[in-house]
Amino acid sequence: MRVFVTGATGFVGTAIVQELLKAGHDVLGLARSEAAAASLAAAGAGVQRGDLEDLDSLRSGAAASDGVIHAGFIHEFWRFKEVCEIDRVAIQTMGSVLAGSDRPLIITSGTGFITPGRVATEEDAPFATSALMPRIASEEAAASVAELGVHVSVVRLPVVHGDGDHGFIPLVIGITREKLVSAYIGDGLNRWPSVHLLDAAPLYRLALEKGEVGARYHCVGEEGITFRDIAEVIGKKLDVPVASISPEEAADHFGMFAMFAYGDGPASSKLTQERLGWSPVQTTVLNDLEYGTYF
Repeated sequence: MRVFVTGATGFVGTAIVQELLKAGHDVLGLARSEAAAASLAAAGAGVQRGDLEDLDSLRSGAAASDGVIHAGFIHEFWRFKEVCEIDRVAIQTMGSVLAGSDRPLIITSGTGFITPGRVATEEDAPFATSALMPRIASEEAAASVAELGVHVSVVRLPVVHGDGDHGFIPLVIGITREKLVSAYIGDGLNRWPSVHLLDAAPLYRLALEKGEVGARYHCVGEEGITFRDIAEVIGKKLDVPVASISPEEAADHFGMFAMFAYGDGPASSKLTQERLGWSPVQTTVLNDLEYGTYF
């Protein structure tokens, strides 16, 4: 299968490309720079120049492929609503090319705002709309292209960890280095689900090869690690105090990241494992913090 992959040179996308190539698929990766294009070519993938706002490039990449994995996202939290809307348009654009065919479209969403406060399952729709939680725009877009006859399914990512991570955990480490205290909010018992990068990539491949129309898949290795446990390991590794802060202090300490640091969004992958035959086997997030490459 020839697969068009957005985010193909990102943290998760790079692993997806390698997984697809290893399984014998051809890959066409979206590249927004010469360096990204060179990286894809060196890996043995084809190159589609463009970015998530280049709609003509997205149309061309989707049209030239037997399936699409949309792993790209603009990680600029200071304009979070705007980039979520960019993601919506990108999904709708690629979906319009695939409408009426059996070519699969795998889109990426998150587990964090599905059912806050309880363990989310694949059967759960988001509790709110994108007007309240902007990241839900991706799932709304998936629903809209499904109505056009697109073979679309959703992979929901938790915190993804592993070598090369530049996401949530490095952000928390960076804040801790700056503030010289490893903080959690309140009792710190809010939970983050997680998955190792090398477990995430095979799930995307399985969703592409075996996924059902309209399905939601949870790419979750651990249902929920408390933020306090994460803060304690970070504090130990940086040799700084670990302390509770109040919700009122969180905005000053964490900045725009406060909403994520306070989030409680555990999630199960039981149904995903049963339906796709996927089994996460890599190390835990706390072991990765303790013994991996984060420090």
